[in-house]
Amino acid sequence: MPTAADADFYLRADAVISLANEQVALVSRGKVSASCMYATARFNAWVSACDFDSSAEMLAAKDETVEYFVEQFRSMLKENYDDYIKNFESYRQATKA
Repeated sequence: MPTAADADFYLRADAVISLANEQVALVSRGKVSASCMYATARFNAWVSACDFDSSAEMLAAKDETVEYFVEQFRSMLKENYDDYIKNFESYRQATKA
């Protein structure tokens, strides 16, 4: 996912994951997951809005923009899901420690 020009990609992701892990101490993983997905959707709507000069332009690009973000999420989820399948035992041990 990250490009060579973006060395801090994983550092930013890890910072968000760290915050989510702090919240899991207070509420369920499912609630934290739902909040993270909502925050990502809200942030990406804002990022998208910054590229338009009007709501009409934004509306015209809605389907294409939503499809882009859905496909990116799908790809990232599959990559991480496969990683967890491959490393299930070691990852699960680390979370129990």
